[in-house]
Amino acid sequence: MTLIINLMSCKAQTLPLNTPFLDIPNGAYVKDTNNELNPYIGTYKTNFEGKEITLFITKQEHKLEESSLKNYYMDALVIKYIVRNSSGTILQDTQNNNSDIASIFSISTEPSENTVTFIYRGTNCNVGFGSIKLKKLNSTQISWEYRPNDITTTAAKCPPTLDTTIYLPETKDLIFTKQ
Repeated sequence: MTLIINLMSCKAQTLPLNTPFLDIPNGAYVKDTNNELNPYIGTYKTNFEGKEITLFITKQEHKLEESSLKNYYMDALVIKYIVRNSSGTILQDTQNNNSDIASIFSISTEPSENTVTFIYRGTNCNVGFGSIKLKKLNSTQISWEYRPNDITTTAAKCPPTLDTTIYLPETKDLIFTKQ
């Protein structure tokens, strides 16, 4: 009987999206119970300064979040992307990238404002690390705002042989259209 009680108490606690970090216990699951993330899922395109940017937004359930304080799981949107120059040459493609380099994932939503905030880990050596905010304008359009925190590096911090170009559009109110 004690074993059964212990096994039941080990079940992870399920919490809603936007639960404050300090209120999330180790091993919990922060779930998209109200389907707030679903309207953003899809493929979106735009052109900016001679480049075509395609976003592939998917929903990942039970994404592991690890920090020095605790580990927990959450539902999150994940953005993969392709950036092409005006002649169609691919400058950056993260579709098959499974590492944290160029990783973009959602960290919070604001349903009353139709927005989702993302963390972008940046390119090599975290250049471009910052936040991205998407606002759902209607069923086919989203507005993009990207604010990098760190846009430079040094040879001491990052080998000069690595590409540290930020290919994502550093701008506000850029409209992407669903394909």
